[in-house]
Amino acid sequence: MPLELFTTGEPIADTKAPTDVPIGERWSERQFRGRLVNPANRRKLTIIVVGTGLAGGSAAATLGEAGYNVKSFWYQDSPRRAHSVAAQGGINAAKNYRNDGDSVHRLFYDTVKGGDFRARENNVHRLAEVSVNIIDQAVAQGVPFAREYGGLLDNRSFGGTQVSRTFYARGQTGQQLLYGAYQALERQIAAGSVEQHARTEMLDLIVVDGRARGIVARDLVTGELSTHFADAVVLASGGYSNVFYLSTNAKGSNTTAIWRAHKRGAYFANPCYTQIHPTCIPVKGDYQSKLTLMSESLRNDGRVWVPKERGDDRPANDIPEDERDYYLERLYPSFGNLVPRDIASRQAKNVCDEGRGVGPGGLGVYLDFAEAIKRLGRPAVEAKYGNLFDMYAQITGEDPYATPMRIFPAVHYTMGGLWVDYDLQSTIPGMFVIGEANFSDHGANRLGASALMQGLADGYFVLPSTISSYLADGPFEKVDESHPAAVEALTGVREQTQKLLSINGTRTPASFHRELGQLMWDLCGMERTDEGLRKAIDRIREIRQEFWTDLKVSGDWHSFNQTLEHAGRVADFIELGELMCVDALHRRESCGGHFRAESQTPEGEALRDDENFAYVAAWEWTPEGQPPVLHKENLEYEYVHLAQRSYK
Repeated sequence: MPLELFTTGEPIADTKAPTDVPIGERWSERQFRGRLVNPANRRKLTIIVVGTGLAGGSAAATLGEAGYNVKSFWYQDSPRRAHSVAAQGGINAAKNYRNDGDSVHRLFYDTVKGGDFRARENNVHRLAEVSVNIIDQAVAQGVPFAREYGGLLDNRSFGGTQVSRTFYARGQTGQQLLYGAYQALERQIAAGSVEQHARTEMLDLIVVDGRARGIVARDLVTGELSTHFADAVVLASGGYSNVFYLSTNAKGSNTTAIWRAHKRGAYFANPCYTQIHPTCIPVKGDYQSKLTLMSESLRNDGRVWVPKERGDDRPANDIPEDERDYYLERLYPSFGNLVPRDIASRQAKNVCDEGRGVGPGGLGVYLDFAEAIKRLGRPAVEAKYGNLFDMYAQITGEDPYATPMRIFPAVHYTMGGLWVDYDLQSTIPGMFVIGEANFSDHGANRLGASALMQGLADGYFVLPSTISSYLADGPFEKVDESHPAAVEALTGVREQTQKLLSINGTRTPASFHRELGQLMWDLCGMERTDEGLRKAIDRIREIRQEFWTDLKVSGDWHSFNQTLEHAGRVADFIELGELMCVDALHRRESCGGHFRAESQTPEGEALRDDENFAYVAAWEWTPEGQPPVLHKENLEYEYVHLAQRSYK
């Protein structure tokens, strides 16, 4: 690998997990060994929480309830508009209500295997343990989970498992869970323990004597820049899928908070690990600005198929049963349509590449409910999936009860994020990272219904326990806007803002974003190659140069200016995109969602190289013009046997 792309630094390790006890005791042991802050001292401590999705909203509410002073920041008009509201299918928990063989250990194993053995055992086991508490917490908040006829909570299956452990609220699970966290947050706001900052975007991290002590933020309505200070900072700002421009994420989802923290010293882990979701409504045209996800829960009863013959463009209902290829059921008889997302996505791409795709451009496969409607009856299908079917009908103009849905893979979730230890603390002391903003729990592929599980586990249970070990040394020396570190950070944000406005070129931020996104999808998307990634890096560097010389941002920074907001976020996406490609290029193996064409089994499955790449890639930012530094965290497996994944 050419030295100009990166250099290798000292290894990194997580030293917070108590590995001297069995894995099933490590979380409780860490809680016991951790230092505490007594209730009277909590009132003297302040914590900033950036983001109000499931992770940030639950964390701010829980920390406020515990007695800390919390400052909560979000860029939407209401916490209810965080992207967590869009999650549809469900949330996993090892309750074993179906008595079908589930357990904490099985959820742990399924998650490690689903991530293609590229996640930490300690973090994943804790996640499985905590999962059982999340459901009780949500039910106590009034979350309307689906119930069986006898009144017990219902479950359904998701990809990568052979048990039913997914709790759901029709196709609105994320919305209902977010509203539960929102109610808890609003209660703390009313009680005065949480200070709210709506329509406010974090633009930099303030680091004093090596510790995170505050943020620089911009009021998105007035344009005012301000500094805010605390004893600790928590980032819960979500993932970075919008680097691809077209994704299932909300248009406002971005990487700015974690990327600016990365440039202040927080290592960025596994940026190339991005998830392609197999059940998305296909792209309709160049005018689209985002994509719409159809829940993975639909694969419980929907059957995926394409015509057996190339170029068969007959309407779906005119194709006889014996001329259909239910390819997931054929290739993976044990798991069928419920294989993990990365596998289902690659196989959809494969059949479309063979010329057997359906719909415009042949970029689609069928998701068919005819058999389920016949077996269960339309009322039962409506009860389980009705709002999802309605959404599909409104977007496509097609009736999924009468004709199969058309779906195609799309960018969805990002498993990479800021590196954190077992306490969820980054490489910057005092800065904690939770939910999708960190890298910790999913490895190279996330199993469905685990995002909500991780966000709420981090926010309700893990962070409130671990942050006390850091805050036990507080309160720290008071810092205000006159501190040199605060002045430097504020000045830097103001100078970049003015620079974005002063270029006065010919291209909009959206044009750069769309070009970058298409490049990332083509060369760092579902399939990556050495040649393609090198080509992408070269072009991204050209795009960056063009961005800073030919950008056009209208308006000013003293008022509501969405073009200016977008410009700042695109600047960060360009830099992140290059690091993603460097990470993908250096990882000369296939694992989960990272599929290198040069590394596959004879059957076309992802082929890992455990001898050379069984590590977390934690990247350190370097001054402009210098290559990033790679720090490796070796992954060790005591309780899960490393093996080639098989879902056959």
